[in-house]
Amino acid sequence: MATDVTMPQLGESVTEGTITRWLKKPGDRIAKYEPLCEVATDKVNAEVPATISGTLLEIVAEEGATVEVGQLICRIEEEGGTPSAKPADQGKDSAASSAASSGQEDQSMKRRYSPAVLRLAQEHGIDLEKIEGTGKGGRITRKDVLRYIEGGGKGVPSPSTPADRGEKQPAAPAKKPSAPEVRIPVAETPAKEGVPVPLEEGDQEIPVSSVRRTIAQRMVTSKHEAPHAWTMVEADVTGLVQLRERLKKEFKEREGISLTYLPFFIKAVVDSLKEFPYLNSVWAGDRIILKKRINISIAVATDDALYVPVIHDADEKSIAGLAKAVHRLAEKTRAGKLSLEDMQGGTFTVNNTGSFGSIMSQPIINYPQAAILSVESIVKRPVIKDSMIAIRDMVNLCLSLDHRILDGLMAGRFLQRVKERVESYGPDTQI
Repeated sequence: MATDVTMPQLGESVTEGTITRWLKKPGDRIAKYEPLCEVATDKVNAEVPATISGTLLEIVAEEGATVEVGQLICRIEEEGGTPSAKPADQGKDSAASSAASSGQEDQSMKRRYSPAVLRLAQEHGIDLEKIEGTGKGGRITRKDVLRYIEGGGKGVPSPSTPADRGEKQPAAPAKKPSAPEVRIPVAETPAKEGVPVPLEEGDQEIPVSSVRRTIAQRMVTSKHEAPHAWTMVEADVTGLVQLRERLKKEFKEREGISLTYLPFFIKAVVDSLKEFPYLNSVWAGDRIILKKRINISIAVATDDALYVPVIHDADEKSIAGLAKAVHRLAEKTRAGKLSLEDMQGGTFTVNNTGSFGSIMSQPIINYPQAAILSVESIVKRPVIKDSMIAIRDMVNLCLSLDHRILDGLMAGRFLQRVKERVESYGPDTQI
């Protein structure tokens, strides 16, 4: 008896993975939990283990294929079970079955919609009857809806769909599909992917990696679904600079790692999140979930991608503890050794764009979190202090927020408390 092996859930919010290498071939004997193949996602590289012991009967998803979570990737002949048809025969059977059913596609799942699909359809005023589902049994996936939106409502329409929405349609013979109606302002329609671009001499074409493609999809999703608002405050961190200057040599000698500014800002954010729990929440369609744990996502860039590992229970750590956690995650990211646990459970993101010399940015929310804060570069500037001109160390703190969850009042108060906290650090502060 053959058992189907599907693409597992390889992380929170991971929807697909790309099979980079098969470690087994048809006919190989496999022990339970033995790795079958290697899979790359936007977050981690992982191995897919065998769910049973037996013999690899058939590989369905070849190397390089990107497969959605839950879709079939291979079949295993269970150990001691009744022999199934050989892969070659099975392929013939499948082909025959496919041929037989080519004129009668399975549409049994056509009208079973996930909450994400329904939410997208509601937000964009889309009639789902006009979308052709690519999922199992004709089910409409979230990707189908996004593709339909990105195409300006010119996705593959159902052959039986009328042009006018809401009108009862008589049973009519198949006809040429009409252009579907979509209630999306043209200005909000994102640029199509794959638009032909003329190449000139010397141009280089770089294939989009699965990681880059997934990052792009996430960014588009966040901008599509979360109405971003943005605000910024300026903070005087002269005391923090003096504190770090006093501690950094001793810290390096004692802990073996450098003491950066980021842990101080994370600590200020974490303490402020306790006062404003709505900033530590996620959007869940018909409700807002205030997260009990405070898990801080931090953005770590590599040469070719951006990863967002998580400091779990950041509110339980001191500044020194946060410094160690930041160092550990950064090292694991650059070494390509992040685990699934390292990537899961983030409730708020702190982005350190200041490390690149940036003084102002508008970060995209790490969806479905409620907000993201960017710490910009600390620069010396002349400012008015006590009615006199003084040279101070100044930093901009930039906050992007999901306007469905947060309004400017709460976001502003939160940012004000973060500012007060980072300005309260002084040369004698204990970490």
